[in-house]
Parts: sequence; structure tokens; C-alpha cells
Amino acid sequence: MIDHITFGVSNFARTTAFYDLALAALDVRRLVDLAPAQTGGVAVAGYGDDNPWFWLAEEKTTTGMLHIAFSAPNRASVDAFHAAALKAGGTDNGAPGLRPHYHATYYAAFILDPDGHNIEAVCHAAEG
Repeated sequence: MIDHITFGVSNFARTTAFYDLALAALDVRRLVDLAPAQTGGVAVAGYGDDNPWFWLAEEKTTTGMLHIAFSAPNRASVDAFHAAALKAGGTDNGAPGLRPHYHATYYAAFILDPDGHNIEAVCHAAEG
């Protein structure tokens, strides 16, 4: 199952205004706004129903490379994903670990696939 996806956009204000309206018809709304100071340099907006799962980032427009995150049932699965992806020829783009700048229990690993797409496995549950 896909956990979330992120797209880089060329004009953040125009694009978020579009998605604010277009996605409202689907009962999807903007749930998160992060300023560049919070993210290391880019504005970010997250859309969803109960949780954000569709993200826009004010950065180079996505033309080919994507960031796709897959839900993992536990942290061991994130670790296993990272190991298997490396073995399959992926490039490490972030070892398994907590990412508390997202939230306290955000545990993820990142791999660049053979085409350079940022593929993530993430577990949101607390350890245990």
C-alpha cells in the first residue's frame, strides 16, 4: 500500500490554490503547511482526508523522478525493505531510522531505485 507521494511544483501558490479547490470536490483538503524554515528550504503542503498522503513541494518541478512511500507494518519491515533494496541494486538515500522532524514515531528508510526515484518504506507506529 502506498503511504504518500510528493511532487515538486514550479509555482507553489498557484498549484496549492488549484489543489485546494480541485481536491475539495473529493473531500480531500490541505492538512499541513510547512514553511521553508521548517523543511530545510522549500514550502510544503500536505493533503488528505484524515492524514496527509498527497504532498506538494516548492522545488524543481517533477518531470520524471518521484518520491513514493510505502506503508510498512513495523520497523523491522522498514529495515528489511532497506536491506533488500540495496541487495537488488538500489542506492542508499537514508538508512532506517527515526525522522522526528516529521513526527515522533516516523521511522523510515529511503532508497534510490535504478532510475533515481526516491522510494521509501515508513512505519508510523511506536516501537513495541
